[in-house]
Amino acid sequence: MLQQSFVHGLHNVRAPHRGGVLTIGSFDGVHLGHQQMLSALIARARAMGVPAVAMTFEPQPYEYFSGERAPARLMRLRDKVQALFDVGVDVVVCLPFNAKLRHLTAEQFVQQVLVEGLSIRHLVVGDDFRFGCDRAGDFAYLTQAGKDAGFGVSNTPTFCVEQVRVSSTRIREVLEAGDFAKAAQLLGRPYQIAGRVVRGKQLGRTLGVPTANVHLHRYRSPLAGVFAVCCVVDGEQFNGVANVGVRPTVELDAKPILEVHLFDFARDIYGRNVRVSFCKKLRDEKKFESVEQLKTQIYADIGAGKAYFTAQDVTH
Repeated sequence: MLQQSFVHGLHNVRAPHRGGVLTIGSFDGVHLGHQQMLSALIARARAMGVPAVAMTFEPQPYEYFSGERAPARLMRLRDKVQALFDVGVDVVVCLPFNAKLRHLTAEQFVQQVLVEGLSIRHLVVGDDFRFGCDRAGDFAYLTQAGKDAGFGVSNTPTFCVEQVRVSSTRIREVLEAGDFAKAAQLLGRPYQIAGRVVRGKQLGRTLGVPTANVHLHRYRSPLAGVFAVCCVVDGEQFNGVANVGVRPTVELDAKPILEVHLFDFARDIYGRNVRVSFCKKLRDEKKFESVEQLKTQIYADIGAGKAYFTAQDVTH
């Protein structure tokens, strides 16, 4: 069985990565729509006895064109790759989305990437897939190109929930609205942010509410505010409250950060990886006139978070 592999750039593609069944996309969130396509990919690859390969891009194309104005990512590249592996993909190929790639025509992309780079046997795409700087690449074009180059092409229909297309954009909208049940329905799992706990300025500790800080490594987050959360640490789950934002009371022009306070938790977890699931939005982030006001609000948030989980225990 092929060992799961992450390949950065076509120049790192090796023989075991070639000759597979390929799909292409940003896969932000690896939601149910993506999962439908990936299931078709894996089924085809297993039937042919070849690797199931997913190609993605870094930065994502919309980030390349829009920069800091781009919509917030649902997940970091590391989490995306792991999610692709979790559903059964064998090889993830990540191409740098740069000026060279951006200017490839559909014909050049097929020849240089699909044929010469990956020697694909089959391509699985969505029914609305388009590519190439000339926008000439669509399903009809790929079907003919595949006949000429010797690879098959199939498409998957748009995946809908309640007759509405599942998309990363839709998931961002429901997250912004604080509808975590709907987000979980569209993702096929609760919305989570994962990362490594880093040392902050220790303000929470001085206020009597130590926090685990996780840098989001992005200018925008799909969430902002204070939330009741579940956090997995070393395989154990703990309840707590979290703030996602720029901490306007104590920071200026900062990138957003995730700060988690776990109830009745006293371990040193600096450097550990944690996974935070969002359960309920408690309030929007706001700027306070003083640190003392912030402290009062933090204790109120902790009380609201504990009340939420107590109510969940009672109802379940």
